[in-house]
Amino acid sequence: MKYMATYDLMESARNTNEWLGASARAFARYPLFALSMNPFLPLMAAWGDVAERSFSRMIIKPDWGIRSIVGPDGQDHLVDVKTLVERPFGNLVQFFVRRRPPMARRILLVAPMSGHYATLLRSTVASLLPDADVFVTDWHNARDIPVSAGKFDVEDYTLYLVDFMRHLGADIHVIAICQPAPLTLAATAYLAGEEPAAQPRTLTLIGGPIDPDAAATEVTDFGRRVTMGQLEHLVIQRVGFSYKGAGRLVYPGLMQLAGFISMNLDRHSRAFSEQILKAARGEAADHDAHNRFYDEYLAVMDMTAEFYLSTVERIFKNREIALNEFVVAGKKVDIAAITEVAVMTVEGTEDDISAPGQCIAALNLLTGLPEAKKANHLEPGAGHYGIFAGKSWRLNIRPLVLDFIDANSAAPRPARKPAVRLAAAK
Repeated sequence: MKYMATYDLMESARNTNEWLGASARAFARYPLFALSMNPFLPLMAAWGDVAERSFSRMIIKPDWGIRSIVGPDGQDHLVDVKTLVERPFGNLVQFFVRRRPPMARRILLVAPMSGHYATLLRSTVASLLPDADVFVTDWHNARDIPVSAGKFDVEDYTLYLVDFMRHLGADIHVIAICQPAPLTLAATAYLAGEEPAAQPRTLTLIGGPIDPDAAATEVTDFGRRVTMGQLEHLVIQRVGFSYKGAGRLVYPGLMQLAGFISMNLDRHSRAFSEQILKAARGEAADHDAHNRFYDEYLAVMDMTAEFYLSTVERIFKNREIALNEFVVAGKKVDIAAITEVAVMTVEGTEDDISAPGQCIAALNLLTGLPEAKKANHLEPGAGHYGIFAGKSWRLNIRPLVLDFIDANSAAPRPARKPAVRLAAAK
């Protein structure tokens, strides 16, 4: 399937469904039918509205939408998204709060590169901004990256994280969410071995597959059933000529989205059916709960083929992180080299993507870290999304993470007194 034709076929199907939705909406609302009492017409218009919006969102990168926060003084402070480090496959960005002095807490959120944009962490960022300076890894859509930019695999991802941590300095606290948890752990260990002074203060791993074999899920079962040759043949395609990355081998976001939806098909089908009925009754709104969620959920990005395939092979199949056998740029990364960075793991009992047991496995690998610097939390009733962006995160997990950060922050160094120059004796 490594052909542009298959990539363009998927894009054509998406474009056709968007057009059908727009056409159905326009037809059902034609003024000629205004006096008709046919109940089918409002349903047709509602279906068109929902279909057009859903399929159009699949190729649009969402905006962060964080305009301001309320400061401790009770005033609104505007928020700017500033790029600190620019790279071909992803940037390091800061959510800069105007008129606010630097905060004691500085947090780097490592966003997943698993089919969605970093904006999936919007609510996570918004919840942390009042109490910390927040930085995020903003990964780029592979279809927009020219082939001349080269490859990008799990080793390149790890080295990007190393560069970002080094840029931010040693007083940073890192939170890795879901897919990047094993590679963030590896990046921290890389710094511990190569540049200890650049290590972060703390590392929080949330719902990540450190050891995929610790608890089976549909994701790990799929990784076991399919060979790498089959996987490459089935899901890897070349970007079409409509994009800057024409010819680049990618794992398309639309294919990843189909996988996401198939895992909970009944729930998604019910959600869209209910939204169509609400729209037909005039009860739907542009930014209601359904649209807020699916505007983000349906916005997908392509991953480079080498990143997707190396993740499956090295993280899931060969378990290089779990076995402490990961190699970056020809150097073996020893997780036991982490001896000073406090590490916390967070899992949800109802997580069907990274089941309980997969993330806490990191603590067993940290043989050089004192037990006092290790922590873990299992959130009852929380699913995968809830442990970093839902009610469980806001009410329970976020306070625990901030307390963990504060408990393991280095004590501020006393300010140096200016030297007193003695007057020369006369």
